[in-house]
Amino acid sequence: MNRFLLIFLLLLLTIGHSAQGAEPVRLTIAAAADLKYAMDEVVKAFKDQHPEAMVDLVTGSSGKFYEQIAHEAPFDIFFSADVKFPEKLKEQGLTASEVRMYARGRIVLWSANMNAGKMTLQDLADPRIKQIAIANPKHAPYGQRAQEALENAGLWTKVQNKLVFGENIAQTAQFAETGAADVGLIALSLAVSPSLTAKGGYYLIPETLHEPLDQAYVLLKRAEKNALAGAFADFVASEPARAIFRSYGFILPGEALPGAAEPESRRSSQ
Repeated sequence: MNRFLLIFLLLLLTIGHSAQGAEPVRLTIAAAADLKYAMDEVVKAFKDQHPEAMVDLVTGSSGKFYEQIAHEAPFDIFFSADVKFPEKLKEQGLTASEVRMYARGRIVLWSANMNAGKMTLQDLADPRIKQIAIANPKHAPYGQRAQEALENAGLWTKVQNKLVFGENIAQTAQFAETGAADVGLIALSLAVSPSLTAKGGYYLIPETLHEPLDQAYVLLKRAEKNALAGAFADFVASEPARAIFRSYGFILPGEALPGAAEPESRRSSQ
């Protein structure tokens, strides 16, 4: 075989192997559990604009994600339910962007068995309510704020023996949805999701009873050269993404909750 032809064929073979071994366009997102439904829609809308993108979404406890990322877990973007976790990662030199706020979260009372739309926090002391689900305050921001609200309402010691703790806010909502708890203190974003809206109303807990739930996201060090991660971070701030977030009650300071003219409770249509 001609020596130049042999070299040419070897070059083609090498290029073919390189193309086959090339990494796909991929992005891995760690997102707080209250984003379970909203982020699914945001990712879908992003992929409509970037059909080549491969996006892996993992939801869970913000505190646990922080610990994992601090120990080099392979995530590109972190969406936290508490701004303090991305800020701590930035202080540790583990981020590739500024920390950006995407929402201020809200807590509600929700129940599958009772009309939570007619309840207030004071009803939790009723002896007919045996179990109350909240996220674990040790690592879940929604659990921390739920504890603050109960303490400031003078209820923490009265209901402490009724509490059951979810690993994250999604599991907490599951406890209330399945009847494992009579009522749950859950994220507004979950209460207005299609699966829960059909099963019960909610009572919006006043923000004055707890510290703000400022929620933020940040690009992580691993994504420093990942153009797709940068594109997703920019998309989150766009109006199509903001509209999705608002529909789940994720508003920024100065924005109004959907249906804000309604009273602090929303009754079930049942």
